[in-house]
Amino acid sequence: MGKGGGCIPSKNHPPKVLHDDDYPIKSLQNDTVQSPYTKKLKIYVVFYSMYGHVEVLAKKIKSGVDSVDGVEAVLFRVPETLSNDVLVKMKAGEKDGDIAEILAAEEMVEADGFLFGFPTRYGCMAAQMKAFFDSTGKLWQDQRLSGKPAGFFVSTGTQGGGQETTAWTAITQLVHHGMLYVPIGYTFGAGMFEMDSICGGSPYGAGVFAGDGTREPTETELALAEHQGKYMASIVKRLTST
Repeated sequence: MGKGGGCIPSKNHPPKVLHDDDYPIKSLQNDTVQSPYTKKLKIYVVFYSMYGHVEVLAKKIKSGVDSVDGVEAVLFRVPETLSNDVLVKMKAGEKDGDIAEILAAEEMVEADGFLFGFPTRYGCMAAQMKAFFDSTGKLWQDQRLSGKPAGFFVSTGTQGGGQETTAWTAITQLVHHGMLYVPIGYTFGAGMFEMDSICGGSPYGAGVFAGDGTREPTETELALAEHQGKYMASIVKRLTST
């Protein structure tokens, strides 16, 4: 994943791996604790997907979120900025009609946490997602999103195409809103050190390699996305219970 020496675990000090019974604290087990919430916490999974790769990750993230008692994910896609003619020429994928488009930035106030997904454009988020963030000026002015946890998941065309930079260049959006950035670190365990096959994702969040647009996400990439949803749900739940 990473390029620095700190990304390689030693045999004496392996990275801590979160298991089902400590995600991230034992009190979150579904079968041992009665949920204190009468209303489920909501994590908005807001994304842009041109060829469908980010959308696939978004759905797996939702599965992870929904598996945590008392928390549910709501999928939203951001508005498209390209014309249909341009999308046809780019051979963009079909969009799932069951996923609603987020119509106004004001809707974000209702969420308890966020996971934002987008493909890379030269190491940064796609213009469609940036346009959506640019529409949140009023929320920024009033700091309506401050204190809310958020994370990222991405798609890149190549191995050096921005699995990390696409996420960390997006952190500025959270900083100005006063939001709390939640990376996944190495909580996915052995899957973070997969070397036998090409695999997207990083400590910043889940990821997928799209290639020329026809490559399908691997089982490891999908599992990492589901893990991120579960992990974020547990963090949101812990923050709201304190």
